Amino acid sequence: MADHVRIHEVGPRDGLQNEPGVISVARKVALIDLLSRSGLRDIEVGSFVSPKWVPQMANSDQVLAGLTPQAGVRYAVLVPNMRGWEGFLAARRPDMITEIAVFISASEGFSQSNLNCSIAETVERLRPVVQAAKEAGVTVRGYVSCVTDCPFDGPTPPEEVAKAAAMLRELGPMQVSLGDTIGKGTPARVAAMLEAVLSVVPAADLAGHFHDTGGQALANIEASLDLGLRAFDTAVGGLGGCPYAPGAPGNVATEAVLALLARLGYETGVDADVIAQAADMARGMR
Repeated sequence: MADHVRIHEVGPRDGLQNEPGVISVARKVALIDLLSRSGLRDIEVGSFVSPKWVPQMANSDQVLAGLTPQAGVRYAVLVPNMRGWEGFLAARRPDMITEIAVFISASEGFSQSNLNCSIAETVERLRPVVQAAKEAGVTVRGYVSCVTDCPFDGPTPPEEVAKAAAMLRELGPMQVSLGDTIGKGTPARVAAMLEAVLSVVPAADLAGHFHDTGGQALANIEASLDLGLRAFDTAVGGLGGCPYAPGAPGNVATEAVLALLARLGYETGVDADVIAQAADMARGMR
């Protein structure tokens, strides 16, 4: 029996959040509803962050309200603090499996520039969020950004990534997604980073989140598969770019990852034809 790989679709959130034009709630809902009929089990649909900083996500509550949930599909939203948690709680639907995602950086420079606080301070800000989610029975997923390189600090030491992953897991049980935020990772450097992280988090609780800015995302996924990872974040149509590399590709495309996994003999349970339709829809949103 072939190994199963779980795909976490992040296009509707991580992919769309940097798009300059306003995308209507109806178009976002249509994309997510199509994705939810593809066999995907995890779709990130929005974030409860300040609309001042991420205006594209200002209507995440309306998006949640408009979705037609599919059985077995988990709909995730990014929640950076208790204010975001309250927003999520107000929008949460009892007929939908939901999850929240929290994030920290492995790099102090990125943390200070994007979150205006240290990594340790970010973790403390998330502590009540994770506790509230536990009490409400909501699954939590963690993100660590800049796992190979930081636009401010340069290369990220693998031990710093392991430390950041351990800090998140100390808050509560969660899968940790490791993000090559600016897409500079190479298979050798990704493997070195993963070997450090695997000393504190088992492969079953890790996911890879690779940007294709440097054209290495698929090779980095292969390196991660070799080390036992079986979950990856992807964005349909390659939605999203890196604000630090204007015009460069961002998130690795879901359809490209599905083709790679099929070639390597892994199962995903995801219908590539439906994803192709969704990719066409997604590209039309740019």
